[in-house]
Amino acid sequence: MKKRHEVLLVLSILSLITFLDRIAISSAGEHITKDLGLSTAQWGWILGIFTLSYGAFEVPSGLLGDKIGAKKVLIRVVLWWSAFTVLTGFATGFWSLFLIRFLFGIGEAGAYPNISIALAKWFPSTERGRAQAIIWAASRLGAALTPLLVIPIQRNFGWEVSFYVLGLAGALWVIFWAFWYNEEPAQAKDISENELQEILSKRQLDDHTSRSFFSFLKHKNLWLLLIMYFCYASGAYFFQGWLPKYLQRGKGFSEEELKMVTSLPFLFAAAGCLTGGFLSDKCVNRFGRTTGRRIIPVVGLSVSGILLIACALTDNKEIALIFLSVGGAFMDFTAPVSWAVAMDIGGKSSGTISGAMNTAGLTGAYITTVSFGYLATSFNYNTPVWLIGGMLLFGSILWFWIDAEKKLT
Repeated sequence: MKKRHEVLLVLSILSLITFLDRIAISSAGEHITKDLGLSTAQWGWILGIFTLSYGAFEVPSGLLGDKIGAKKVLIRVVLWWSAFTVLTGFATGFWSLFLIRFLFGIGEAGAYPNISIALAKWFPSTERGRAQAIIWAASRLGAALTPLLVIPIQRNFGWEVSFYVLGLAGALWVIFWAFWYNEEPAQAKDISENELQEILSKRQLDDHTSRSFFSFLKHKNLWLLLIMYFCYASGAYFFQGWLPKYLQRGKGFSEEELKMVTSLPFLFAAAGCLTGGFLSDKCVNRFGRTTGRRIIPVVGLSVSGILLIACALTDNKEIALIFLSVGGAFMDFTAPVSWAVAMDIGGKSSGTISGAMNTAGLTGAYITTVSFGYLATSFNYNTPVWLIGGMLLFGSILWFWIDAEKKLT
């Protein structure tokens, strides 16, 4: 195995842990709301406050990673969020859980911008789509595994214990990362000379780290990427935050059925991430970077939007699950391509640009996550889903103007 693929494997494990920690609260949602006496609207705030803090600290985390390196930042942030994963199990009511989830989000904010920094240093530019595909497929696999791991622990030991176990997993990853990872490929003693030259000659890291973040905001290309990701993440966080409750209360699945069916959309999404990233790199090689990066997310977001609207309109729960699963797969064609584009246009500021993109996405996720509870209460659980479908369709249109060749210089 090439050294860069070993790096990708270790980062993929982190991505899996990240989503195990993140999705655990959704899988435990029914038990937590019952034990802590939370209303549907309050639950929306618990889910939403994570996205708010997560989004607020994306750019600072990316800036810090660009400055001091992904290794140091990931050690700090993974230890931070693992501690608050454990503390989630000690929450006693709305306000304690609200504060813990806010602080948990601050830690997780550093994950994907700094994963992107590491990938930008360790991978040739032509392999970024498939590298991000594996990272994001691992995240969806983590989401799929969560109910299979968390629900049995909840039943046998209580929902609190599941958070203690997940927090320990993050701490163990940090110990390995701290002793194993090298910030630059040239620092690794076990990399071949051929692989080192292949990476260094093809990674295309333009140096504009001395510029301030605000100077990037004059670029239309960045704004289009931000707005598109706002739309995409609104859909992604519906799956991450509200899916279990939606399936139970909106489509009538039982808790026993939920253990298996909740994993299905995330397994499809993992396949979508892998497919989108690998096809995007192939399209880049065939059609060039601009067209190659556009094709896959245009198809993915448009098909996903149509299927989510269809899901909201059907009363058959099995058909709704199929629409959700296939829709999630097509939606996640977009995730690895978006992060590859952020690396393409960001150069040595890829952590900053990735963080800005994810902040935009999390702004959409926050608004959607909080409003979902109010819309479900005021109307029904299907109303916010067809609205999310419309946002995905709008996001697909924006890709016609996003240009991966236009670097932010």
